Amino acid sequence: MILESHVDPSSAEFRANAAYMSAYVAKVRGAENNQVETERAHGPRARAKGKLLPRERLARLLDRGAPFFEVASLAGYGMFDDSDGRFSGGKLIAGIGHIAGRRCLAVVWNYAIKGGTIDSVNVQKMLRLQEIAFRAKLPIVSLHESGGGNLDKSAAADPWAARLFVEAGRIYGQQARMSAAGIPQITVSHGNATAGGAYQVALSDVIVLVRGQTQLFLAGPPLLKAGTGEDADAETLGGAEMHASISGTGEYLAENDADAIRIAREVVASLPRDPDLADVKRDVEPPRYSPDELVGIYPEDRRRPVRIQEVLARVVDGSKFDEFRPVMDSATVCGMAAIGGTLVGVIGNNGPITPAGANKASQFIELCELTSVPLVFLQNTTGFLVGTTVEQAGQVKHSAKLVQHVANFRGPKLTVLVGNSYGAGNYAMASRALDPDFVVAWPSARQALMGGAQAAKVMQLVAEQKWAREGIEPDEKTRMGAAQQFQMIEFGLEMLSESMFCSARLMDDGIIDPRDTRRVLSYLLDVCLEGRRRTPVGSSHGIQRF
Repeated sequence: MILESHVDPSSAEFRANAAYMSAYVAKVRGAENNQVETERAHGPRARAKGKLLPRERLARLLDRGAPFFEVASLAGYGMFDDSDGRFSGGKLIAGIGHIAGRRCLAVVWNYAIKGGTIDSVNVQKMLRLQEIAFRAKLPIVSLHESGGGNLDKSAAADPWAARLFVEAGRIYGQQARMSAAGIPQITVSHGNATAGGAYQVALSDVIVLVRGQTQLFLAGPPLLKAGTGEDADAETLGGAEMHASISGTGEYLAENDADAIRIAREVVASLPRDPDLADVKRDVEPPRYSPDELVGIYPEDRRRPVRIQEVLARVVDGSKFDEFRPVMDSATVCGMAAIGGTLVGVIGNNGPITPAGANKASQFIELCELTSVPLVFLQNTTGFLVGTTVEQAGQVKHSAKLVQHVANFRGPKLTVLVGNSYGAGNYAMASRALDPDFVVAWPSARQALMGGAQAAKVMQLVAEQKWAREGIEPDEKTRMGAAQQFQMIEFGLEMLSESMFCSARLMDDGIIDPRDTRRVLSYLLDVCLEGRRRTPVGSSHGIQRF
């Protein structure tokens, strides 16, 4: 069936929606640009040392003109001492792109922001990147340069700082397991790599050292002097030439940044080619409605309904959607479509999830699993419907069944947070909690236990019931004070559920421009399908140096 759109791009409503969404996209891009500007300010210091800036390194690493999906660009936004994005990103510029014709996960340590030091945001982002690489069996190419643990005053504000020691250890454990699983890890040691940073380099399968720049040791000269009394310069203790010729901790010795990246690309070029997906692809037909119109689909007023079919009409090939059981519960939409030539099952929302909607989605997931069809979730729901009628209809058991089906689905799962994503509906529609391969968000996305207005109303009812039980007739001052509290609850929950707030805490893999939804989904589907076709050769222990 070809979807028919009821959106008028020339209407005042569309223009208002587009203005709201465009402003939000600009806010996201502004925060990302502030991060770039912080890096650029470090340029003179980098040039004085003969170094390339982190994004210059990335540009040389990636194939020119090939797509690059950046992961968690806003990690840490607004947290600790960041206010506008200048210190965001977790000191890592990372994503999926092509290197020497192979799809890889590229990780560039942003030494231009606080020396690329390690904190809880950095660790959590690294763990997520490793999770992506493990699942998609992607080679990892790291351009490493880190000042080690973050010891400045912002670290004291981190409530997870004490746990950092254990979480960082998980990174090393996963590096070892990836090596044993045959997932290549190629690292260029561009500069400082001390203590834990040294292990992140040393646990790689292939190491490229840079003459006059690499400083790889468990304890640097100052700590060595303090701990043992021994005097040693950085080059003798852990320089590139020492490791290349004496310790054997490295396979290649490069002359500078550019030469090291050239070598890394050559190593990647020797890896097995990406699997051919031609036999699982259909002819690609563009949507009948422009994906650029997605900027005007979602309204600023979150109470106004949005038909998920309007999104699908601008995302799926040919705007063709074979809807599954359309007569049963139109608030939960299921059906088959193609995106970029790949057949997918789509589950989306036109409202809350009822028992019938949960049953329909569960059955649809079973069919997708039997036919090895990936799932794409388009979230825009206030959650599971509540009330006596639906509870007696088995809402709890049916919603639990849907959660089980989503959690245990063995094929690729991709999630787009379009708008509202509240309560257990957030889980059942494959949020980060239920482990999809990728989660991306529109700026309009909101994730929370419930909406701010609903939470305020709940607290108002609780207060009124309490007054009634205790026989209290509150005066005007008490009522006004309570009303102010309810307003604060609403404002607080709206702030805590806001898209940039959630993305900063790695509740998704990044905020995308709605107009890019089709391109992003098509690219990530290829990543998932290639990963399931890769057959790396593993071992019981991984690559060892002797």
